[in-house]
Amino acid sequence: MKRLATPYKRVDDFDGYDAIVIGSGIGGLGVAALLSRLAGKRVLVLERHYEPGGYTHTFRRPGYEWDVGVHYVGSVHPKTLLGKFLDLITDGSLKWEPMGEVYDRIVVGDEHYDLPAGRENLQRQLIEYFPDEAEAIRAYFRLLREAAAASGPYFLSKVLPPPLVHALRPRLLEPFYRFSSRTTREVLEELTDDQRLIAVLTGQWGDYGLPPAQSSFAMHAMLVTHYIHGAVYPVGGSRRIAESIVPVIEASGGRILVRAEVEEILVEGGRARGVRMSDGRTLFAPHVISGAGVFNTFERLLSPATAREHGLPGKLEKIQPSAAHLCLYLGLEHTAEELGLEKTNLWIYPDEDVEERLQRAYEDPDETLPLVYISFPSAKDPDFGRRFPGKATVEMITVAPFSQFEKWRETNWKKRGEDYEAFKEQLSQRLLEELYRQLPQLRGKIAYYELSTPLSTQHFMNYHSGEIYGIDHSPERFEQEFLRPPTPIKGLYLTGQDIATCGVAGGLFGGVLTAGSVLLRNPAWWPRLLGNLL
Repeated sequence: MKRLATPYKRVDDFDGYDAIVIGSGIGGLGVAALLSRLAGKRVLVLERHYEPGGYTHTFRRPGYEWDVGVHYVGSVHPKTLLGKFLDLITDGSLKWEPMGEVYDRIVVGDEHYDLPAGRENLQRQLIEYFPDEAEAIRAYFRLLREAAAASGPYFLSKVLPPPLVHALRPRLLEPFYRFSSRTTREVLEELTDDQRLIAVLTGQWGDYGLPPAQSSFAMHAMLVTHYIHGAVYPVGGSRRIAESIVPVIEASGGRILVRAEVEEILVEGGRARGVRMSDGRTLFAPHVISGAGVFNTFERLLSPATAREHGLPGKLEKIQPSAAHLCLYLGLEHTAEELGLEKTNLWIYPDEDVEERLQRAYEDPDETLPLVYISFPSAKDPDFGRRFPGKATVEMITVAPFSQFEKWRETNWKKRGEDYEAFKEQLSQRLLEELYRQLPQLRGKIAYYELSTPLSTQHFMNYHSGEIYGIDHSPERFEQEFLRPPTPIKGLYLTGQDIATCGVAGGLFGGVLTAGSVLLRNPAWWPRLLGNLL
């Protein structure tokens, strides 16, 4: 398998870079590729993991490969902004496989509800399921359209100077805040009393990590709109995302280094000058861009004195980490076709009491699993059979609080002890039983399985509480004006999912916003920026 990046310790020359990017998630790789492609800048990307890509990377065990974070992507079409930016940062080399007519299936108890591609198809299907709620469903789709339209000016505000944003606040922000300031459940319960319908409409909440009573309706609307015309999957697996972006960065003299842990962002005279690595070496560049997450950036990578000087601790008190999760990776000695596996994702709930079930499961790990998501990557990827003939893979995800794993926090990966392994095995068996309930033909066919926990996420992604989506997508999150690419420290920028939203699209748009923030501060770069996008 081709190596995507160079180990940090093998490199001696770090001079001449125009920007340093901390973290190689889709936001970090995206901003690096955009600066390279649009402005010809040499960008150095530093990744603490041994593989680049963040949540877009894959991992292997003998005979198998799994994605750790990419299960499907929406809105990848040549005419959409997402499609244009993906083509731009990959030089058009990344290919996508459609997931077919039904991309998600919501299972509530013993009832199944398909979500077909196409706005009219989806609306018509929901009305067939809930004919007495036809008017509520139509009103819901009108709100989705309005909320999605209001999101564009909101995100544009993140790259404009604050005085201009405040002057244009009624036009840029207020329409969006009308949707973002309310929870998804609040909005939907004004439309309908049918709790089963609400459970189906919000059945994809695991894609952004907060149940209906806690999530911002704006986030829900953006997510549903993102998939409303269908979903796709990267041909060759999610590893292909980083593989396609890296050559664009290298074409301008940039580089991606792995096992490269940043210890501190160096700030002198009120300006970011570079970074200090964990081995003590200092690297310098005119721009420092952090894709490590807002908590890591302001609490770990800046000195406490610098953070206090700019009032950053107080700002962080207004946001919360997102949910943590378990993921069970399964390998089977049969093909997806032989096993009857479809591309369609399954979202499984015991009943429509989403918040109550979640609360009970958080308080007692022996309670019924409140949510199980099942994905079939080998069925989605037409290239999987070439790479792994005669094999198939399945991934199962459920939410889990970090508190249930707190006692093993200070242990090391793969050396956490027998009690930890026993707890993992118990959780794995519970997930397997749900798999067999939905797909009984798989019983006895599992050749390999491995469970990741919030501690795995903490270890590999460096998130303090094992959170999967950075900061949560609550109404309060969208009110925080400091969540924008430029920080109070000159030359220091944020990027990734904390700046926009979660997922491949959200993380990449975080990179787009950051690249825009950097480029728009130098008018000499505007012609190239506009020429590539128009």
